[in-house]
Amino acid sequence: MEKVPGCQEEEAQRAAEPEAQLDDFVGANPEYNEEEEEQKYFRRKRLGVVKNVVASSLAVTFIYGVCMGLLEMQLILHYDETYREVKYSTIQLGDIDHKVLLGIILTPTTALLYAPLLIRFFGTKWALFLSVGLFALFVSSNYWERYYTLVPSAVALGVATVPLWAAVGNYITRMAQKYHEYLHYQEEERRPRGGWDSYLIIFNSVFYCCFHLSFACAQLPMFFFLNNYLYNLNHTLHGVKHCGTLSHGTLPGFNKTVLQSLPRSANLLLVESILMGTAFLAMLLVLVLCGSAYSPTEELDLRSWGWGNIFQMPFKHLRDFRLRLLLPLCSYTGLEGLFVCTGFTLNYGVCALGLEKLGYLLLAYGLSASACSCLALSSLRFQREVPVLAGAALHAVLLLTLFFWAPQPRDLLQAPLLYSIATLWGAGSALNRTSSSILLGRFYRRKERQDLIFTISHWCQTLATFTLYLCSGLPMKAKLSIMLLTLGAGVGSYLWLEQKLARHLGYRLPRIPRPPHPPRGYCCLEEENSDETGDSSKEDSDTEHPPAAAGDHQDGHWDGHDQPLPDGHLEPPCEDHRGDHQG
Repeated sequence: MEKVPGCQEEEAQRAAEPEAQLDDFVGANPEYNEEEEEQKYFRRKRLGVVKNVVASSLAVTFIYGVCMGLLEMQLILHYDETYREVKYSTIQLGDIDHKVLLGIILTPTTALLYAPLLIRFFGTKWALFLSVGLFALFVSSNYWERYYTLVPSAVALGVATVPLWAAVGNYITRMAQKYHEYLHYQEEERRPRGGWDSYLIIFNSVFYCCFHLSFACAQLPMFFFLNNYLYNLNHTLHGVKHCGTLSHGTLPGFNKTVLQSLPRSANLLLVESILMGTAFLAMLLVLVLCGSAYSPTEELDLRSWGWGNIFQMPFKHLRDFRLRLLLPLCSYTGLEGLFVCTGFTLNYGVCALGLEKLGYLLLAYGLSASACSCLALSSLRFQREVPVLAGAALHAVLLLTLFFWAPQPRDLLQAPLLYSIATLWGAGSALNRTSSSILLGRFYRRKERQDLIFTISHWCQTLATFTLYLCSGLPMKAKLSIMLLTLGAGVGSYLWLEQKLARHLGYRLPRIPRPPHPPRGYCCLEEENSDETGDSSKEDSDTEHPPAAAGDHQDGHWDGHDQPLPDGHLEPPCEDHRGDHQG
């Protein structure tokens, strides 16, 4: 029986329909534009990097604002002898406060022994999260004020200080590198030499703009809670005879009672609960919004050195003259941060205006420092020493002014001058801190070194802070002399550094260690670096930039990336990026 021709056509059409649907499903979409989709992908990657920078900056701002505000409020309450007798007559709060401050300031001086191990073991993001969590632990301990709660939590806060700053410095630097990689993802325009420096400057400026707001946020408990209970300056400053450069120690003659009425326990719990909620919000920002600084394979590579090598490498990096000559400048940033919160605000500001104006002085300092952190963007157009020397010159003028000036106690007419000094000091602090962080990031491009370098710099700051804390009983002129000498040494060593770099002198860099055993696992299936962007390790290398290359000059200024000294114990001058695993 013959088939009708029309039926044969229908059967052939029905048989061809599944094949056509399969082709539509697995075949190439004629509307798909690969280049456009690639641009969208890397645009999302860049937005993710910006999100990471903003989230980490806000987290550090919140946690530092909470801790400084809580510590300021508790020290004022515990100073009042009526509060101590009525609320805690059975415990010695004065002795406990001394040990709390000692735990916060002394413990970070040992951070060089454990901070690199902590960051390598947990990874950059999780070390940051753990440090923020230890800060929150200090906040929670104030719900039950006893020796066995306050002192251990203060020690934990001191332990977390240097890892927090080392992780943040490493995180911001790595985000600048990743943003540059995602922006120049195409092979033909990949990795302009030194091009990521501009993103490093921008991201550090954003971070310090946010961070310096923590000084302003820390004054909120003073404004909305504690100022309602304070006596005025005629009572608290009745026994004060000398201020400023004529004073000794920490405001001698200050009245032992500063509270005209005691705050209720319920109000204290409410304030501490708000602070604890803000600390918990900072932890959530790091946990939820901050992405990882490195891929999982890179984290494994960074831990493959062996813990003994990780412990030794910070000490070996001190052979580099660039780092050694930057440390005095880093030490000064530690000194001036503690001085503005204690020496200036108490012996100058509070001595003349009263305790009720303490918050306003620190508010002026914080807002000025936050706004002037953007001045570090001048490094995009000018030579990199311009913001460093500008901040140092401003602080030198202010230190000399404070050295020869003794304000009169209980004289409100001096308020404009004191607020002006606080504002200018904030501008100098912003330039010093932002410029130091930018210099460290520009000098050390390789991801294997960045956490070690930032650990050393912030450990040096804590040493300087502890030294000034030990000198708290000295005359004010002695403190100012120490700061002036440190500032002069920092500026002199920095200028010497720039002179050495201008002469293209080689510097000593320790070799990246060989893994202690043959690596196994998915992270080492390829011989090349596990960085997902492939060629970025060459851009990150400290040793890939010859001294005389024209590309190393930016606006007529050499950026200091010369070759290290080629001896047997140092990194070879022509190291391939695969040498990261071969030593």
